[in-house]
Amino acid sequence: MSSAKGAVLILGGRSDIGGELARRLCPGRPVVLAARGTHGMDKLVDDLRTLGATDIHKVDFDAAAVDSHRELITNAQQLVGEITCAVVAFGILGEQDKAEHDEHHAVDIATVDYLAQVSMLTVLSDVMSRGHIVAFSSIAGWRARRANYVYGSTKAGLDAFCQGLADKLTLDKSKDLALITARPGFVTGSMTEGMKPAPMSVTPDVVADAITAQIPTELTKKPRSVTLWIPRRLAVLAFIMRLVPRAIWRRMPR
Repeated sequence: MSSAKGAVLILGGRSDIGGELARRLCPGRPVVLAARGTHGMDKLVDDLRTLGATDIHKVDFDAAAVDSHRELITNAQQLVGEITCAVVAFGILGEQDKAEHDEHHAVDIATVDYLAQVSMLTVLSDVMSRGHIVAFSSIAGWRARRANYVYGSTKAGLDAFCQGLADKLTLDKSKDLALITARPGFVTGSMTEGMKPAPMSVTPDVVADAITAQIPTELTKKPRSVTLWIPRRLAVLAFIMRLVPRAIWRRMPR
């Protein structure tokens, strides 16, 4: 089922932020929810129907299987037609302590949070012709910290990739496509359950609101690629972080 506004694809259909974005973007549009296994999304599907989604599909998606990414997008297009909003919301936090001694776990974090993201963003930017792609960096990638440097390093690399991709899309006159790169702080939700919130923490709905504000309801002109600190005042903290001496920074907590 196609839509004049195009379809919404959520890669990471069980993620808190992905679900919140689906709820905001779904009215009058078909939605594809892609996740590792199609379980655990019934409540979200019910919400999307109530909010006006015209069609909803759940598909199995293994982010680490990068060779399957292009096929997944092709299959999604066959289900719902043109995709004009793709949200890359999959990821793992991992365990820093374990990753320091278990190279396989460190590689798992790097694969899902960087390699798979690069692969999927490359496929989406190649296949899509208009609309928005949403990617998630993090304050954790702004300056790597002793307490979470494995996860932080993936976000640093992904952020650099996204800045280059955004520039590429801006200069590409053949597409009306933009990249929204979100840099949230600590997000309270299922991924961080049990962890003490950091300063300037936000909830998934706040992140989704900030991103949705950058996506117009009608695609009438070439969209603009943007990078968003969420909340905005986090940019001030990021500036200060760069100034802290290394001897102090290495002892900073998460």
